[in-house]
Amino acid sequence: MRSDVIKKGYTRTPHRSLLRATGLKDEDFDKPFIGVANSFIECIPGHFFLNTYAAIVKDEIRKNGCVPFEFNCIGVDDGIAMGHNGMLYSLPSREIIANSVESVMNAHKLDALVCIPNCDKIVPGMIMGALRVNVPTIFVSGGPMAAGRGLNGEQIDLNTAFEAVGQFETKKITADELKTIECNACPGGGSCSGMFTANSMNTLCEGMGIALKGNGTILALSPEREELLRATARRICEIALDDRFKIRNIINKKTIRNAMVIDMAMGGSSNTILHMLAISREADAPLDIKELNEISRSVPHIAKVSPSLPGVHMQDVGKAGGLSAIIHEIANYKADLLNLDALTITGETLGERVKNDVIKDEKIIHAVGNAYSMRGGLAILFGNLAEQGCVIKAAGIVGDRKFSGKAVCFNSQDEAIEGISSGRISKGDVVVIRYEGPKGGPGMQEMLSPTSLIMGRGLGADVALITDGRFSGATRGLSVGHVSPEAAEGGMIGLLEDGDIIDIDVDNFSINVRLSPDEIAKRKANWQYAGKKVEGRWLRQYQKLVTNASNGAILEA
Repeated sequence: MRSDVIKKGYTRTPHRSLLRATGLKDEDFDKPFIGVANSFIECIPGHFFLNTYAAIVKDEIRKNGCVPFEFNCIGVDDGIAMGHNGMLYSLPSREIIANSVESVMNAHKLDALVCIPNCDKIVPGMIMGALRVNVPTIFVSGGPMAAGRGLNGEQIDLNTAFEAVGQFETKKITADELKTIECNACPGGGSCSGMFTANSMNTLCEGMGIALKGNGTILALSPEREELLRATARRICEIALDDRFKIRNIINKKTIRNAMVIDMAMGGSSNTILHMLAISREADAPLDIKELNEISRSVPHIAKVSPSLPGVHMQDVGKAGGLSAIIHEIANYKADLLNLDALTITGETLGERVKNDVIKDEKIIHAVGNAYSMRGGLAILFGNLAEQGCVIKAAGIVGDRKFSGKAVCFNSQDEAIEGISSGRISKGDVVVIRYEGPKGGPGMQEMLSPTSLIMGRGLGADVALITDGRFSGATRGLSVGHVSPEAAEGGMIGLLEDGDIIDIDVDNFSINVRLSPDEIAKRKANWQYAGKKVEGRWLRQYQKLVTNASNGAILEA
């Protein structure tokens, strides 16, 4: 056992003495030691109950002859951190989480790992840390939140609350209606109920084979979710000493490609690209961002979930057959789109796992013959405005997929929020928010507040937004993020001026500003950094080490 390093032989007498202080007995030193990485934190609705979930997992691990050791990772709730400088810490928290998992598992030489994440950066952070440790690992999330209910019984969610702010500012709803939405949009524990970043990543854990079936769709705080926890604990005990199930044997080039195919089919959050780029580098199977358009051209988009389709949520996807039905439909359409022989944590191949999972409700998961689009729900755009690429959630576009307009430039998200709220933005404009990339932010803030204000003001089909920052999974509209090189690197987005004409063509994967090479060269020669002063020691450290978004915003070693 890997854990024999800390528990076997006379030289480990002090180590065993310390372990006995935690409650271990003689018989425990012959059992596998299982790390239980828990992201319990009381201020995140997807996490405040995970202490009870960890207790369930540990109970089942003990019943199955292994010794659990729970440890905790931090978490940041993007919704609560949104719209103020707290968001600067969100993406950097991914690196702290990865480092925490690596530190605890390697310092104590634990044999296997169960990860209990749920929201935002916590899922990819735990995956990155687990890949560094490379022991048998299973992910089991806290589960998605149920959708809320509006005054007329319609399904609502967090995105409804964000967009309601813009509706209130333009007097489309009253203060009482705003309060009703506030009180009902998030009805209880779980990751936010749409295909936002958390649920996108939790479904991709399932798609990559590091989680059991249903991980992405079984509701939080349900009996079915408790059984998933117990099944996970039983399985980790079965494979704890089996090298075939080390996480690097599950996550590899095949499964990373599978994840992106699945992501395109279900129209996941644009943040999945950022995280999968980072995960692929931890797995030593680096994904080239240019590969993604080849995937997008080939994969039909067959599932639309809020925010792309308001009123449809993860609970509906689960009832319609879940992620396995989406995979099954894509595999039946064109088998070579997916690596169906990829191993999953249960010992089945991906093809074996989904072979009987057909669509149960074609209003929620479409058959390929009735796809929303024969192109995937995400796209990478290139051009003189983004030489290294930028990302758009094509599934969330509410107007035309081709747009030209005049730039209105802001050097921070705060400036943009003030400008949008004060009515500076008109139909036909391209809102430019810069110096919010991984280095410039630092931390690459999510732009849910400005995009929600645009939608709430009724401009979603008539205004585009581009940024070197990123978007919440709840964002919809013609919103282009992750522009690389970013403004803080002297990228073209930092050279734009008010009135420049920007052309966006999603179907041709292009984004350009109408400027001559001579004019661009002149602006580069005159460019001066216009970013903000960074406060906070951790953010300054992060800014020095972080790469841009086209490289996954990972830290340079």
